Amino acid sequence: MFIRSFLILALSLTLVSSSAFAAEYDVDKAHSSIGFAVKHMVISSVRGNFTDFKGEFEIDENALTHVKATVYLKSINTNEQKRDKHLLSPDFFDAEMYPEMLFISTKVTHSGNKYSVTGELTIKAITKSVTLKGELLGVIKDPWGNERAGFHAEGKINRKEFGISFHKLLEAGGLVVGDEVTIILDIEGIKRKKK
Repeated sequence: MFIRSFLILALSLTLVSSSAFAAEYDVDKAHSSIGFAVKHMVISSVRGNFTDFKGEFEIDENALTHVKATVYLKSINTNEQKRDKHLLSPDFFDAEMYPEMLFISTKVTHSGNKYSVTGELTIKAITKSVTLKGELLGVIKDPWGNERAGFHAEGKINRKEFGISFHKLLEAGGLVVGDEVTIILDIEGIKRKKK
């Protein structure tokens, strides 16, 4: 009887999700960036970023295992107020109706510090699978005793798949605003303290 109980306990422990032992980090907004780049008139790229967001991620045995982020679209900044206002309009994000963008990872694979994160990205109530690739840059202790971790990631999406369908052609052909958008993440997080 004892042996049977011991085996059941041992099996139960092996089935416990590794996430139960993962270190959880909250994104430090002051030291993080969520940016993007998109072709403008074929010949150049416009870059921008969002200044208001929140997120969390997990690291288990020095490997990134989970990512979740919420971006508040009204915080968009492309260094041009008129353009930012247009991006918030129904032509693009329609931020009054859909104020947030959400990403939740569903699968993470890695080789050393390099990793690939696949997850569900939701924009304008449309959810699509997106893959980001990047690098876990390290885990350190800061001068105040906090444990910090940082990573960089990039990925590409087609804006039209998310209902961002503004379409204007140049006289010589080509789009004023490209369909493909590059997402660029530089994230630093602070480990949650155990309660």
